[in-house]
Amino acid sequence: MTAAWIYTLIPAAITVLGAAVAVKLRPGPVLVSAIQHFAAGVVFAAAAGEIMPDVMHGGSLTATLLGGFLGIAVMLGIRQMERVVKGPSGLLTMVGADIFIDGLVLGIGFAAGAKAGLLLTVALSLEVLFLGLAVTTELSETVKNRARILLIVAGMALLMPLGALVSAPIAALPDVYVTGFLSFGLIALLYLVTEELLVEAHEVPDKPWVTAMFFVGFLLLMSLEEMMA
Repeated sequence: MTAAWIYTLIPAAITVLGAAVAVKLRPGPVLVSAIQHFAAGVVFAAAAGEIMPDVMHGGSLTATLLGGFLGIAVMLGIRQMERVVKGPSGLLTMVGADIFIDGLVLGIGFAAGAKAGLLLTVALSLEVLFLGLAVTTELSETVKNRARILLIVAGMALLMPLGALVSAPIAALPDVYVTGFLSFGLIALLYLVTEELLVEAHEVPDKPWVTAMFFVGFLLLMSLEEMMA
């Protein structure tokens, strides 16, 4: 699980790098939508190809259901908070919660195996890149100091390694508990794809090549998985 903490530094660094670019060159809505589609495809492929098989063959229906329903409750709780907390503070709170849970999921992924953890690192790096762009765009409207924006984004990015550290004891638990945590992580990833990335991606009119980016991302991660087999 030490590897999980180290690998979370990659998406954290990508988040800050994306923010550094965004404060100077704000991406247009079509490009942002394309990134969201691509990230959704990659995350979906990681969830379906790596996490779901481990859950299905975990040997415990009870652990699968308990972990899954806990994931549903947590995700719906975050969604409700998004409706209550508004403005930049609300965005920072929600994105911070997302990044922390991403760290948890990445740590859980490494508990399933090194390959699953590596593929999730790729998938979640793209996802948090978008989150960094979203936060930077929002803060740029009210905060004019670029250095301050980057510090805020960097502070939020550190929540991912923190999440991985919190999940570190999972690898030492019996398999039945690992299955439950993997089920939780699977629900979190599916929620991320269906209720966040794709929903926000469709806020702008779709173009065929933008929609195709979902499948490009999906196929890219599947190909990477085949090469690592």
